[in-house]
Amino acid sequence: MPDPNAGFPQRYLRTPEAARFLSLSGRTLEKHRTYGTGPAYRKLGGRVVYALEDLKAWADRGAKTSTSDPGAGTVLPAKRQTPIPYAGRPRR
Repeated sequence: MPDPNAGFPQRYLRTPEAARFLSLSGRTLEKHRTYGTGPAYRKLGGRVVYALEDLKAWADRGAKTSTSDPGAGTVLPAKRQTPIPYAGRPRR
């Protein structure tokens, strides 16, 4: 099936518009960016922008069909996450 958006330029949203799209506050989206728990973003000059497709993909990670559905992934809260210990070769 051909992509209906083929030939159209990618759509980017600034933080306030992206937050409205996700039904979040701008501050919550900023916290997600700080903690690395949010959608992918780009820095263009001094501006932070979000691709519409990245916002949709991030939101879709939290899709569930019931309360017992583990879903495809998890959308983490906008707070500092505990680092996962490195299980590789020990340092010398």
